[in-house]
Amino acid sequence: MSLVVNGSMNRNVLRIAVPSILATITVPLVGMVDLAIAGRLGDAAMIGGVAIATMLFDLLYWNMSFLRVGTSGMVAQAYGRRDFREAMRVFVQGIFTSTAIAFLIWIIQMLYVNASFALIECSPEVEQLARSYYYVRIWAAPATLGLYVFKGFFIGMQNAVSPMTVDLVVNGVNFVASVFFALYTDMGFAGIAMGTVVAQYTGLVLSIILMAVYYRKLFKYISLKSSIQMKSVKKFFSLNTDLFVRSICFLCIYSGFTALSATFGDLMLAVCTIMMKLLLLYSYFIDGFAYAGEALVGRYTGANDGQSLRKAVKVIFIWCLSIAAVSTLAYALEGEMFVRILTNDTQVIEATGPFMPWLLIMPLMSCIAFTWDGIFIGATASKTIRNSMIYSVVGFFAAYFLLKNSIGVQALMVAFMVHLLVRSLYLSMFAKRKVFHIGA
Repeated sequence: MSLVVNGSMNRNVLRIAVPSILATITVPLVGMVDLAIAGRLGDAAMIGGVAIATMLFDLLYWNMSFLRVGTSGMVAQAYGRRDFREAMRVFVQGIFTSTAIAFLIWIIQMLYVNASFALIECSPEVEQLARSYYYVRIWAAPATLGLYVFKGFFIGMQNAVSPMTVDLVVNGVNFVASVFFALYTDMGFAGIAMGTVVAQYTGLVLSIILMAVYYRKLFKYISLKSSIQMKSVKKFFSLNTDLFVRSICFLCIYSGFTALSATFGDLMLAVCTIMMKLLLLYSYFIDGFAYAGEALVGRYTGANDGQSLRKAVKVIFIWCLSIAAVSTLAYALEGEMFVRILTNDTQVIEATGPFMPWLLIMPLMSCIAFTWDGIFIGATASKTIRNSMIYSVVGFFAAYFLLKNSIGVQALMVAFMVHLLVRSLYLSMFAKRKVFHIGA
């Protein structure tokens, strides 16, 4: 019997997607707030210090995103089966794992920072400031990684409002606390990082409170003994290892894109950065529906409800393709306006001209890849996701090095499109076997 009894599938999708979108679009505000406060302190080097330190954290935490992704897929399937013991087991395993990784990050912090600055070229003043920021903010690692697990659990339980609430509170506290510590205490520049630490732990405490309010009846299912059973632990780490490889592949592509664009000079670096920012602007909306894919596909997979699963996938794709169409139209009509929002440098604006056609292709290509990603996560088809990313990395670098001598920097854009195409085609090929086999 279909699980969709009351309300339309549209409502089920939007109930997850809309709060997720609202939460996602606030994420860049944290970095913007830190940069703005650094600018108010009156030294350009401070802006550079925040930028470099933030990049180090992005590289570190991006690879840990499997904590959220893996948790959401497994919890959603447990929710569909009404197996709350399994849902709580996954949650406990996630918390143990995130805590262990956080302690490891604390242990290797000096090694990580020293190795990073051996590769990064910046002034001694910027390096000193970046280090001071890093060594304060790093104490938020347990909270930051713990929040990944809580968010994955909430989404898996079909609850997108709680993580949205947490994100909004974290961003608000980050603003107030960073301003207070940086501008109204003796901490100065380090106060910016302290504000982030306070915000992350505030978010963790709020998540615990929301967990107690909405899911306290599930606490009786918590069992440390079952959480460390070898079969359960093996399943948890097998899936998350695949997703960790996925994260590494993402890092290779996005870092490679930036590093390779820098070899063409500062102007092309700026142009390629703007192109990527415009893609990410669009992706904030698609990510909300990818979260819906994780939650609903996982739920219906766990319930063995093939009819609802197919309907959910159809509705999610309709929404994502519609957003892609609107984005393409917006970029076609006002592409230069979006560029001018990001820069007022006339030379950069003029240099983006030959790249604007890519903005008409990006939304559709990325839409298919991003949407399938969320759907396959819900189906916990982690090996397929991993393989799609490995092949896409190969496609990205192969396309770039084959074309760079003939078309120059445009080879980067072609390579990025190739990576999206490989992901889209590979996941589409395996959808019937890995996603739609339920209830067939």
